[in-house]
Amino acid sequence: MGNRMKCIALSALVLPGLGQLYRGSRVKGGVMILLDNIFILGALFVALRSAGKVMLAGHAKALDAEQVLAAIQADAPYAKWLLGGFMVLWAYGVVDAAFDKGSHNN
Repeated sequence: MGNRMKCIALSALVLPGLGQLYRGSRVKGGVMILLDNIFILGALFVALRSAGKVMLAGHAKALDAEQVLAAIQADAPYAKWLLGGFMVLWAYGVVDAAFDKGSHNN
C-alpha cells in the first residue's frame, strides 16, 4: 500500500488529520485533530443534554412528551451545525490527504 493510500485510509477511517500527520504536515494535522475533538465533544455534549431531558421526563411527572420534544428540538440546530462541521472537516481531510504532497515523496 502506497503512502498516499495510507494517508487517505488514516484520514477517512481513523481520524481526520492523521493522514496529514503521517505525511509530515504536523501543524495542519494537529489543528485538524483539535477541531475534530471540538466538534465531536460538542456534539456529544448536545446529545447528552438531550438524553438528560428525556431521563428527567421519566422521573418528573410534571413534564409531558410535548415539553420534552420541544426542549430537545431547541438543541437540534446546534447538533446539526456541529455534525455538519465535522463532516466538512472529514471531507477536507480525506481530499487533502489524497492531494497534499507534505514532506514524503511518492
